[in-house]
Amino acid sequence: QVQLVESGGGLVQPGGSLRLSCAPSGSTLDSTAIGWFRQAPGKRREGVACIGHSGDITHYLDSVEGRFTISRDNAKNTVWLQMDSLRPEDTAVYYCASNKTPGSSCTRIPAWYDYWGQGTQVTVSS
Repeated sequence: QVQLVESGGGLVQPGGSLRLSCAPSGSTLDSTAIGWFRQAPGKRREGVACIGHSGDITHYLDSVEGRFTISRDNAKNTVWLQMDSLRPEDTAVYYCASNKTPGSSCTRIPAWYDYWGQGTQVTVSS
């Protein structure tokens, strides 16, 4: 069982930035795709970004394209989500997830992922 731990959430003003981190506890991420998801109160969980195991493949939600950047360093066993130009509508709990099958591709579909973290709250407000 893979345990993922997210960190880096918090309160930020509109236009500000945050950097979320995702790291496993007791395992490695180097062979698996990772996705970042978010869920706001009363809304469905949506895929924000994903990255393949080597970092060559990434996909983004249209509304965050150009503002968010997903990256990974397999040597550090960490995946990041850099979030710039944050908007109030980005407010949500953010989760990272991993797929247990090694592969280079990724998807923003939640059902494709096997392991999930507990989430970190991001609040964008003045």
